[in-house]
Amino acid sequence: MARRTDLVGLTVLAMLSVRASHPYELHRFIVDTHKDYITGLPRSLYHAVERLAKEELIIPVETSREGRRPERTVYEITEEGRDELAARLRALLEQPDSDRRTFVAAISLVGCLPMGEAKHALRTRAATVEGAIAGIEAHMRGMAESGLPVILMLEMEYERELLVAELGWVRGVVARIDKGELDWSATVKQSLMEQVFE
Repeated sequence: MARRTDLVGLTVLAMLSVRASHPYELHRFIVDTHKDYITGLPRSLYHAVERLAKEELIIPVETSREGRRPERTVYEITEEGRDELAARLRALLEQPDSDRRTFVAAISLVGCLPMGEAKHALRTRAATVEGAIAGIEAHMRGMAESGLPVILMLEMEYERELLVAELGWVRGVVARIDKGELDWSATVKQSLMEQVFE
């Protein structure tokens, strides 16, 4: 099982899986690519880098200073870090959470998983969501049969509709992967980071 949800740490691992960087570059990438699920920048980013380094999921590989600028340490992900990234992403993709930011984060970083693993995780999520929809519908039928007014079921109707929409979207993404409509190459990830860091 992956560790607790740490969206900042997850994002740092994902970015370092593409290329070694220093925290300032990571901060710029997060802001420029609108990773809006991350809050508390830049402090949360620097704390995440410290935690990940302490856990040996990332390691410093170089320290430099340009002119009067502060010293910058470049980090790269370790093999343990890559394993942790994959475990965290799979868990967030597979398991629905009441905090929808976790799924937004996982989808934002899904390209860090091999395509087959991502499809499997999304299919697992779809099956879980289908089960949740069936459970809500059964509960609503039971309430209706007991004579409770519909007004008492509005929140369940709302939740069901959110899940139906999510299920349709997840199935659509899997279909797009199957059709080859989503590019999964490392070249795309690398070129995006280079574009942002220019």
